[in-house]
Order: sequence, then C-alpha cells, then structure tokens
Amino acid sequence: MRPVGIILIIAALLVPLYWYVGWIAGPNGSAQFSQYIGSVSIIAMAISMMLSTRIIGLEPIFGGLDRIYVIHKWLGILAVVTILIHDTVDAELEGRATFLTDLGETLGEVSLYGILILVVITIVTFIPYHLWLWTHKFMGLFFTFSAAHYIMLMKPLAPATPLGIYMMVFCVLGIVAYIYTLLPLRGGRAYQVSDVQSNGSTVSVELKPLAGGISHRAGQFAFIDIKGLKKSEVHPFTISKAPNGEGLLRFTIKALGDYTHDVAKSVKVGQSAKVSRAFGHFRRGNRGPEIWTAGGIGITPFLAWASEIDELKHPVHLFYCVRNEGEAIHLDELQALAEKPNFNLHLVCSQTSGRLTIERISDAIDFSFSDADAYYCGPEVMRTSLHKGMAARGLSRARFHYEEFEIRSGIGLRYLLSLVLRLFKRK
Repeated sequence: MRPVGIILIIAALLVPLYWYVGWIAGPNGSAQFSQYIGSVSIIAMAISMMLSTRIIGLEPIFGGLDRIYVIHKWLGILAVVTILIHDTVDAELEGRATFLTDLGETLGEVSLYGILILVVITIVTFIPYHLWLWTHKFMGLFFTFSAAHYIMLMKPLAPATPLGIYMMVFCVLGIVAYIYTLLPLRGGRAYQVSDVQSNGSTVSVELKPLAGGISHRAGQFAFIDIKGLKKSEVHPFTISKAPNGEGLLRFTIKALGDYTHDVAKSVKVGQSAKVSRAFGHFRRGNRGPEIWTAGGIGITPFLAWASEIDELKHPVHLFYCVRNEGEAIHLDELQALAEKPNFNLHLVCSQTSGRLTIERISDAIDFSFSDADAYYCGPEVMRTSLHKGMAARGLSRARFHYEEFEIRSGIGLRYLLSLVLRLFKRK
C-alpha cells in the first residue's frame, strides 16, 4: 500500500474534527461526539465506494488494485464500527422533530442493519462469490440511505458552512461512485476466444482482440466477461503471458468456485469476451538475484515474467509448489524457459517431497538472502511462513514483494474462532 493514500484517507477522516472538537467540549458533548463519529462513517463509506470504481489514477495513489481492495474492505469495517458507535451514543440534539427528521431516523436504522449484514457477508468468505457479488450491489443503496439520514437530521451546522459543504461532497462522491459501479464492464475491449487448453481442473483461455486490444505489463491482471457461459459475471484473472505483437492475451484459470468451474467446463473457441484495462503493480526490480515462489495457480504472474526474459544478468530461482506434477500447469513451457542461463526451476510436489521450507530454498540458492529480492504469489499462510523465514536469514522486509492472492478476503475469523475455542477448553 502506498503511504500517501493512507495519509490522505486518515486526513479526510480527521478534517471534521477541526469543527467538532469545540462542540464536543460543550454542553452536548456526547451528542456532538456521536455526530462526528457519524461523519467518519459517511466519509469512510464514500471513499470505499470510490475505491470500488477502479477508475484510472487510483493505483498510483494507493498501490495496486489488490491493495486497493484491502483498503476498501477495512474502510467498510471501519464504517460499520463507527455506525454502531454512532447508534449507541446518543446523537440527538435539541430541536423540533419533523417528518423529514423522522424519515431520516428511519433511513439511518435501515442503513445500519443493511450495511452490517453486507459487511458480514463480505468477511465470511465461505459464502459463494456470485451470491456475495449480487448482495454487494446493495451497498451503495444503503450508503444513499445513510447520506439521506445525515442530511435530514438536526446537526450543529448548516449546509452552506465549510463543514456542511465538506460532508456534502462525500455524500455526492459516494452516490456517484455507486451509480458508476452499476454500469457494465467499464472501458472494456472486445475479444474472442481463439484457443482453449485444459489440464485437469485448470483451463488456459487465449483471447484475440477484435479491434484495438489492451496494453499491459507482464504480471498484471484484468477483469474479463466471457459471453455464453451459464453465469454472467466479471472476474479478475492474471494475464499469464507477456505482451506480444499480436495482442493476444492468455488467462490461466483454476476451477475454484461456481464461475471458474463454469469457465473450465463450458468455454469454447469463438465465444466473445470483454476485457478491462490491466491492473496491478506486481513487477520485478531486476537489480540482483531473485527468488520467485508460486503456490498453485499463483504461478500465473511468474509465467508472464519468465516468458519475456531474454537474458538474465542475475540468477533467478523459481519454486513452483503443487501437490503433484500433474497439477503443474504449463510445466513444459517453464521447463523450456529453464534452458536459459541463470533461470532455475524447482518443482516442489508436496505429495512426494513434502512442502517447501526455508531450508530447502537456502540449500538451492548460491547467494545470500540479504542480496536478493523475493517475489511471492500464493496462499497467505505460506506467504507468512516464508516471509518470516527469509527475514530471519537476512532478507530485507522491503525486498519481499507479493501480490494479494484473493481480492475478496476475510479478517481471520477462523483463527479468532479457534482462539476462542482454545481459551474455552482451558477453562
């Protein structure tokens, strides 16, 4: 994540405090504090809605889109927490109730429970993706209710005051962003399926542009919508080949959910597709020896990287972790690339040789961890273990680079549940 983006978000959340701090110290301090917390919720939701638009200019400020979705998730959680605090602390100010204030109160209650339910659905990741995606479309509607609640209720400010204008900007920003996200795949280019290759539960889909194609760098991903499938959904997948002169794109997709199973079973040559512009800031530094580690389908960005390498000045070791050799997609392609000087392929099959360990990596490389850059794409548990092990052997934390494996992620509910159960057993 880019520090500048985080700083801007924190600043946006704190700006209203400039006006509220004096009121909080006054006679209606608790109500004024609740009003400020409600303002924080509106701002957090508005920024979260804006981040979900994927508009050009967000990645340079906040980082790759995978990081942006992490920020989006935590802003949603912050919004729920602040809404609950706002609802718990008495926010009523003296004044005469009207039809509009009563309506605003009702809309606030509806938005509270609606947003709470939607955030829970988001962080409980065992709910199927297509159901989560459908329910998530209502998030903007509940934000609109929250904005109306804020506008209609009595507050210690008028709409024409600086704070009133400031808050109205975020109300409008969130609503406009919501409307924008309801549009079809934004800025997508037309493609056609030109080749399909299956390998067990994984399928490689090659797309050719029907007019001008998208531009991309090796390691980036794009959102695609393949027409003619049972499920009409837009999903992000890594482009598993480097850019080429023909503008062809290859997406290597593992059947992990309803939509990806549908792609693996039903995609055919000749089907039309729409592809968004490319996203992601996962790229090589190319400044010294490198360690690449891929867990399963996490091999896709490294396939793109390896296919564009003509000559390596420094050694690169790719550790490709799968359960068995049959699951190693594009293995023949990688083995051919491994003929290049300085490119070393290590196939790690857990069923026959065990899981990858930091000791195994240390034995395979002929350079110090302190001189290397490490790149990782795969499950979070494996990433945490390898990151810790490499750091203990001298790898700078700033030189461990990774891509978030899942755009939709939880908040460690399984870990929290296991911790509670362990504490319960001790009692």
